[in-house]
Amino acid sequence: MGPEEERKDVLKRLEDAVARLREGMVPSLIPEVGTNLAYAVTGARSPADVAAVEGRIVRLKGQVHPVGTVAFGASDHMARVVLTAMRFDPRVRAAGNIRFSEEAVARLEGMLLEVCEFDRGREPPGVSTMDWGVASCCREGVPDVIVDRGAVGKEPMIRILGEDPETVVKRIIQLSQRLEERS
Repeated sequence: MGPEEERKDVLKRLEDAVARLREGMVPSLIPEVGTNLAYAVTGARSPADVAAVEGRIVRLKGQVHPVGTVAFGASDHMARVVLTAMRFDPRVRAAGNIRFSEEAVARLEGMLLEVCEFDRGREPPGVSTMDWGVASCCREGVPDVIVDRGAVGKEPMIRILGEDPETVVKRIIQLSQRLEERS
């Protein structure tokens, strides 16, 4: 597959994954800043090589609602998460963010996913939090889940990583089902 075909494939797979997320994700997992789902082309080097949802995915009238379409360069924040993970494992090309809760972390661990956490209080000055935080969790391989408990003015967040958006969405939907079982 050539570069243009791969870019089209990335967009199509991401669109399909967002559609599945709309159907299967519990809206309570969407953080205040919104959720996004990102997917990079093979060998991505910059945010322009990473597709995501323009304007994020929000809660609207109790539903999961993508604000815009999927496009390359749509989320610098999620692109940095994916690009940093790819430096440690080039196969891990997708990520999504969800609302932090202790229960969600426990359920993800119960799904036998590898969970790593970073502490923003230990972040060295002059670096990007996402670059540093993700890298600090990837030293011994890229985990399935990265937990960020936030800081003053920074919402706590869970980031789910995978080789493709289907894997990330499958994990979010499985978590959604486990959270609904308890209610």
